[in-house]
Amino acid sequence: MNPQIKQLYQIAEKPSRLILGLMSGTSLDGLDMALCRFTGQGLETTCDLIHFDSVPFSSEFKESIRALFAKETIHFPSLCTLNASIARTHASIILETLARWGVNPTDVDALASHGQTVMHCPDRTGANPHSTLQIGDGDHLAHLTGIITLSDFRQKHVAAGGEGAPLAMFGDYFLFTKAEEERILLNIGGIGNFTYLPANQDPSDILVTDTGPGNTLIDAWVRANYAEKSFDEDAQIAQSGKVDAAFLKALLALPFFEESFPKSTGPEYFNLDRIVQMVPEGLSAADCIATLTYFSAETIALAIQHYTGLEEGHVYVSGGGARNPLMMEHLAQLLPGFTIQDSAVLGIESAAKEAVLFALLANETLMDSNPASDRRLGDSPWMTMGKICLPN
Repeated sequence: MNPQIKQLYQIAEKPSRLILGLMSGTSLDGLDMALCRFTGQGLETTCDLIHFDSVPFSSEFKESIRALFAKETIHFPSLCTLNASIARTHASIILETLARWGVNPTDVDALASHGQTVMHCPDRTGANPHSTLQIGDGDHLAHLTGIITLSDFRQKHVAAGGEGAPLAMFGDYFLFTKAEEERILLNIGGIGNFTYLPANQDPSDILVTDTGPGNTLIDAWVRANYAEKSFDEDAQIAQSGKVDAAFLKALLALPFFEESFPKSTGPEYFNLDRIVQMVPEGLSAADCIATLTYFSAETIALAIQHYTGLEEGHVYVSGGGARNPLMMEHLAQLLPGFTIQDSAVLGIESAAKEAVLFALLANETLMDSNPASDRRLGDSPWMTMGKICLPN
C-alpha cells in the first residue's frame, strides 16, 4: 500500500485532527489561515481554533489576479501560469506562518485550500451546466509544504447539480445550529451570503443563498476613485456622502434580484462595467459609495426577509462587512426585529470563519461522516468535497 494512502487512513482513525484551513476571497485582501483542532464529525464536531492570521498579498500579486479575474477574454498562458504561482505563493506564506507560530508542518494532518476564484458561472437558462473555477493547484501546495492537501471543494457540489456556492451551510449547521433559536449566519465578503439555521434543527429546513454584492462594488469604486486606497476603512467615505435615490432604484432593478432563491453570483455580474452606466451624471464618488453601501445592506435584508419569511431572529455577521460600521447600522435599521451581532460571539472570530469552514469540510471528507439521516441539508445533498493531493 502507498504509505501516504495508509497515512490518510491513520488520520481518520485519530481521536483528533489538526487541519489548516485556507481562504482567499474575491476581495483579494490576503491569505486567511485558520489552524484548527477537530474532534468528532457531523453534529458531533468540536473545533478548537488554535491560531489565525491573515497575510496580505503584495500589490503585484493582486494585480496579476485582477488581470484575469472575472474577465470574459483572457491571456490563457497567464491563467496557466497563475494556477501554479498562486499555489507556490500560498505555500511560501503557509511555511513562514507555521514557523512563526512554532508549528512543525509534519504535525499538521491536512491543508484545506479554497483556492482563488477566477470565474463563477451559474447558468439560469438550462442550456449549460453550472460551473465555477478556483485556481492555485493542490499538488503544488502538497509537494511544497509536505502536507496532504484537500482542494477544489466546489466542483463536487456543481457535479451534483448545485451552483458551487455558497458552501458555508455545512459548517454552519455542524458548528452553530441551536435549538429554539432562529439563526442567520451572514457572511459579507465580496459577495453577501447567508445560512438560515431553523430553530427546529431540521436539516431539510436549512436555507442558503447569495444575496448580491457585499463589499465588491464598494471596494472597486474606492480603487477607481481614491489613490492608495483599496477599501472604505470604517466607512469613512460612505459616511461623508449621501444615498442617491435614483442610483439606488436603478441598482435594485437589476435582473439578478428577480431570480428565485437559492442563487449564487460573483463579481462577474456585480462589477463596475455593469453599474457605471447607471450612475447619475455629476454624482460624487462619496455619494456613489454611500449608495453602494446602502444597496448591499438593503439587498441582504430583503433576501433574509423574502427567503426565510422571518420577522425576527438572530443574525451573526462575519466577513469584511462586519467591520463596516455603516453597513451594520443599515442592517439594524432594515431588520428591526432581529438581533444583529458579530459572529465572534459564537466562539470563532468572524475574520477566521470562512477558513475554519473549509477546514471543517476537509475534516468531513477525511472522516466520511453521515450527518443527516436523509443525506440532505436544505436544498443541497450532503457529499464529501475536496480533491486529495498527496505530497510525493
